[in-house]
Amino acid sequence: MKSFSIPVFYKSDLVGQIKEFRRKKDKLKKDFTPTLLDFGPVTLLLARHFGFCYGVENAVEIAYKTLDENQGKRIFLLSEMIHNPLVNEDLLARGIQFLQDTSGNTLIPWDELTPEDIVIVPAFGTTLEIERKLGELGINPYAYNTTCPFVEKVWNRASQIGNRGYTLVVHGKPNHEETRATFSHSQSHAPTVVVKDLKQAQRLALYMTHQLAPESFYTEFAGQYSENFEVGRDLQRIGVVNQTTMLASDTQGIADFLKRTLMEHHQLDEKQIEPYFANTRDTLCYATNDNQEATVGLLQEPADLALVIGGYNSSNTTHLVELCETKLPTYFIESADCLLSHHEISHFNIHTQQAERSYHYLPEMSDRPLRMMITCGASCPDSMVEEVIRRVLSFFPESKLENEVLETILAS
Repeated sequence: MKSFSIPVFYKSDLVGQIKEFRRKKDKLKKDFTPTLLDFGPVTLLLARHFGFCYGVENAVEIAYKTLDENQGKRIFLLSEMIHNPLVNEDLLARGIQFLQDTSGNTLIPWDELTPEDIVIVPAFGTTLEIERKLGELGINPYAYNTTCPFVEKVWNRASQIGNRGYTLVVHGKPNHEETRATFSHSQSHAPTVVVKDLKQAQRLALYMTHQLAPESFYTEFAGQYSENFEVGRDLQRIGVVNQTTMLASDTQGIADFLKRTLMEHHQLDEKQIEPYFANTRDTLCYATNDNQEATVGLLQEPADLALVIGGYNSSNTTHLVELCETKLPTYFIESADCLLSHHEISHFNIHTQQAERSYHYLPEMSDRPLRMMITCGASCPDSMVEEVIRRVLSFFPESKLENEVLETILAS
């Protein structure tokens, strides 16, 4: 796989050595067990896969290269390049400006742009409407395009099945930048509807099987279907694609459910369903899968709590939090600064969508070492993971030295 040139301050010697060691021992990526770092009074369980993925490293490389090669020019990002506050704050500090917020609201009016300005498309991609708008302003939307190749893979697959006469069902968060972009590209080829979860897919199935009046669909799915969508016509043949950062198991569950619904409705078996349901398994992102599988592997080990690091608006990180919460106390943190002390932590509640403070989050251990799981999302730099590890160790002054623990791992 291609290697990228990313700023050194996003890297970590500690984490980098561990990742390279695991990669060499497991080149086929079939071992999802965590790496155990035994520091004495605390044992850290580091997920097998985490951190910057291919698409994020590609975006980071292009953004910083664009800055280096265009000094003195105005440089804009359509919105946050990735959902990580450290990365976005650094880009802002270097002079890049955001044209929109993550919800698509305008921060800088389009008419303030000139053909001499540079506009970077973020890793999530963008809509066809924005591409046309930039073109009309004399700005090439593809000159500095950091769209993740795996997002583009979803668009290409959607195009293929849409051109074969299937309606596209997009599993994603309706207001997420990537879902908005995928919706725009999909509807240019075929009727498209977005479902945010299995519950909405179950509601959609009632319209597919004519159990609900078509008229109510337009209210229930307002803002989630393409122009001129006709329920009676456009829900007969479907294919499912996804926002790449969703839980892979959720996307597959939705696809399987809708497929079964059509099989039962038309009284068909697996071999007969193809005219009504397109196979789209190959749109699931490898990095999302790997990080989620690694988190599942992490959760097979006993532990006292989990720390999940990432931007609070990061979809893929939120899903890692959801997985961890099913097993043990889990704290979603942006950085090491959230670890305020041995007794106090600032973290994000994904259910209330609010930042909280918790106290005595590290249980007192009298008979054994504390066991803490650590993982992070695909937009989190290794340097942030290292900082969290070091902050945790600062609460345990009798911990072994990093080099001693690392040597033990590399010698195993």
